[in-house]
Amino acid sequence: MKVLGLTGGMGMGKSTVAALFRRAGLPVFDADAEVLRLQSSPGPVLSAMERLVPGVVRDGSLDRAVLRQAVTANPALLRKLEAIIHPQVRAARARFLSRQRRAGTRWVVLDIPLLFETGGQKLCDRVLVVSAPRWVQARRVAARRGMPAPEARRLIARQMPDARRRLRADRVLQTGGSLYETRRQARQVLRSLQA
Repeated sequence: MKVLGLTGGMGMGKSTVAALFRRAGLPVFDADAEVLRLQSSPGPVLSAMERLVPGVVRDGSLDRAVLRQAVTANPALLRKLEAIIHPQVRAARARFLSRQRRAGTRWVVLDIPLLFETGGQKLCDRVLVVSAPRWVQARRVAARRGMPAPEARRLIARQMPDARRRLRADRVLQTGGSLYETRRQARQVLRSLQA
């Protein structure tokens, strides 16, 4: 079984590309969806987060506004939260890979925003970075999160720079143009995997 790592910063169009691969029949592990699942269900993750940030869990659910305020006030908190969540995501990823290997799947996709930051590229045969011009990225993040552009740019600045991701990629898929162009590039990637 071969593994395609799919990564890119927020607002780059990674979810759109992952959906195109999924529609083409490739199994996709979505790390963001796994994080949301872990943060939405009562259990050890929410309990640990509540111990770390009292008041972050209300009525059995994560209060994202409280969490965002806590991390903004204390950026070092982010590493502690990642230490709670990342092992759980890695375990879910390992289960996904094991299931796909047993099923005899030829190619799978690991959709992981922090692929390089967490060393996930070591599991991949190829890495595809999804990229867009910075102004497009900022506009998308601001619109999706309902925030002013300066705040979106501050969020983006906390991530690995796009240029660094692109240097580490086997291939870069540009999403700053039309959806048609994004689909065309995704089809090219799919053909290269089937070759």
